Amino acid sequence: MPVDPYILLILGTVGLAALLPARGTGADVASGASTAAIAFLFFLYGARLSTREALDGLKHWRLHTTVLACTFVVFPLLGLAARGLVPVILAHPLYQGLLFLTLVPSTVQSSIAFTSIARGNVPAAICAGSFSSLAGIVITPLLAAALLGSNAGGFSADSLLKIVLQLLVPFLAGQLLRRWIGGFITRHKKILGYVDRGSILLVVYTAFSEGMVQGIWHQVSAIRLAGLLAVEAVVLAVMLALTWYGGKALRFDREDRIAIQFAGSKKSLASGLPMASVLFGAHASLAVLPLMLFHQMQLMVCAVIAKRRARDPLPEVTEPAAPTAGSRTAVGTATRSG
Repeated sequence: MPVDPYILLILGTVGLAALLPARGTGADVASGASTAAIAFLFFLYGARLSTREALDGLKHWRLHTTVLACTFVVFPLLGLAARGLVPVILAHPLYQGLLFLTLVPSTVQSSIAFTSIARGNVPAAICAGSFSSLAGIVITPLLAAALLGSNAGGFSADSLLKIVLQLLVPFLAGQLLRRWIGGFITRHKKILGYVDRGSILLVVYTAFSEGMVQGIWHQVSAIRLAGLLAVEAVVLAVMLALTWYGGKALRFDREDRIAIQFAGSKKSLASGLPMASVLFGAHASLAVLPLMLFHQMQLMVCAVIAKRRARDPLPEVTEPAAPTAGSRTAVGTATRSG
């Protein structure tokens, strides 16, 4: 049952924001740095995505359509259904975060890793995760604006301008410059990975500092958090079952079903955190809490499933034996054809 070390870093950053929240001029500096970090993150996302690989992946369009439908249709429907749990089980601010969680694109790295462990279709998992991340840059903000309304900025010109400037423009710039900087990014992938994570930690610190200054954490109790965890466990269980048995009903083979299960049942912390910062502003701390909890839960559960799938016996492929000259089939065939 793995505990993601990065989750521990994020929790440490939350603790730092609780003890030493940014205030006044420090808050303005942190906010500006966070905005720049978000733009840089999406610039790197664009520069890393290989356009040729994405186009090649279109050949497996049925699988990718299935994953996208799970990510941006089924997940949001479950989020909307959870509205009936407010306010008995879920407090309204936590429900807003839960609904936002269901709108976030799928993760790439862990989907690939778990698919590989389970002996699934790794190239399909790579393409499915990449397509989901790419589509999420546009679909997630639009769904958030439509389903969350004023809590996520609505369809105001200001909120749409923020989305375009902080998310879409940097991503497109990365795609355009990939021809010249793609090699550099590939060679320094590990170092830039640290930059990625450091940028997200800055976003977390800024969001939770604003929440501490405004006192919104007094709205959350231990009972409410327990209720949130229970609801998220049900959502994850439903999606894991649906992606596995739904893939079987759609006649995908074992390798494809594994890719669909791991890519279609998870949500990206790396994409969701900066998006929440743009969409929710000062209320981002509560909005990202359900996503942080779900991220760790999905890692733990999917690690167990991947290891069990790895022990499954692979189906044997048997070739039909060639008929011998003296067999009845051969004789009968010769008689009928002659």
